[in-house]
Amino acid sequence: MLRAMPRYVALLRAINVGGHTVQMKQLKRLFEALGFGGVSTFIASGNVVFDVTRGTAQALEKRIAAHLEDSLGYDVATFLRTPAELGAVASQRAFAKPLTGATTYVGFMAVQPTAAVARQVRALTGGGNEFALHDRELLWRSTLGMGRNPLSGAKLEKLLGQPMTLRQLSTIQKLVVKYG
Repeated sequence: MLRAMPRYVALLRAINVGGHTVQMKQLKRLFEALGFGGVSTFIASGNVVFDVTRGTAQALEKRIAAHLEDSLGYDVATFLRTPAELGAVASQRAFAKPLTGATTYVGFMAVQPTAAVARQVRALTGGGNEFALHDRELLWRSTLGMGRNPLSGAKLEKLLGQPMTLRQLSTIQKLVVKYG
């Protein structure tokens, strides 16, 4: 019986933002150079789907991040999730009531924040922002646009004490539909 290769979605930080531009064809080639199979990119914001024959998620994250830094010349924080893990995030009902005009973002982190940090993040709720934590993901619902919001990914990273990459929940839902 053939065993299916594990599939991961790499969620990369600092791809096509902050003055760094990487063509998706180039990104795909960089992942193929690592020996991964079935490589495809999903929208131009650093989402790469691939199959791998071996390696833990943590080891693969380090390997990918090192390869991308060597190839691109800057640090690219890398967060891996399986399609099933993304499905669990996409199905979260972290906020009690629907909120018209709100956008929900998902912040992906390497490790689950401590209980004390989680309390500090949840305490930021108010002024058009709501927060919830689910394992290694921060769910952030906001009625403010990113440009008007006094909070930012950088401020949240500082509070969390670790790098994070943000995606709109709608992007995660589309990834799950396509690759889940």
